Parts: sequence; C-alpha cells; structure tokens
Amino acid sequence: MFVELAALDEGATEATREAVRQALACIDAFTERFNARDAEGMDAQLHFPHVILAGETLVVWDGPGRHGESFFHDLSATGWHRTRYRRQEVVLATPTKVHLLVEYSRDDAAGVPLSVHRNLWIVTLDGGRWGLKQRSH
Repeated sequence: MFVELAALDEGATEATREAVRQALACIDAFTERFNARDAEGMDAQLHFPHVILAGETLVVWDGPGRHGESFFHDLSATGWHRTRYRRQEVVLATPTKVHLLVEYSRDDAAGVPLSVHRNLWIVTLDGGRWGLKQRSH
C-alpha cells in the first residue's frame, strides 16, 4: 500500500505528525472491521453525526446502526471478499483534523480487484477520540 504525506512539509509540528498517525490508524481499524463484516466495529471508528456525500446526495447519519441488515450479504453477492487500500494520501493536516485521499479496491477471494474507489475522507479528534467524520465518494 502507498502512503503519501504530501501535506506534511519539513516544518510540520510533531502534533500534526501524530494526528496523521492517529488518522491512519483510525481508517485502518475501520477497514479491518469492514473486512470482518463487523458493522458495530465500523461504527466505533466513526464520529456522529457522520456525513457522507454520495455523488450529489448529502447523507447524514445521526447515530450508529445505519448500515442495512443486508449490507454485507449484498456486498458479498457481488463477489467481494475483502477491501484493500491501494493509496492513502494526506492532503491537509492539523493537530485535530486530517483530510485524506483514499484509494481502495474491493477484491474477490483470489485477491483480484472487482472495483477501485477513490474517496475523500476526513478524520477528526472529537471528545478525545479520533474518528472518521466525513466521507465523499
């Protein structure tokens, strides 16, 4: 997997560098739970309200439990077995917020990509905890 810290120049503070480490750990944990088909574990990596810009449609999740009961079943029916990051690029970072361009593939059981997605994700420090606050795809 490719991780690019383009937004961090030589003058970045240690607090900003730590924010990036925490944000990357958060989205890695989110994807680990995604691959384990654990919706509650995924929700634990989100901040609420959670904002999703899906195309031109703004979706706001007020709380956990918003994935439909058939979410993983429907996804598996496409041949999906796991999701894998191809790239994580930091495009903006402060000590309390990190914007990332994430590229990931949804792969079949043999590891062959079924689809590749590029999204903008924003991870924030809120209430003393890092969580995924916004996604755009």
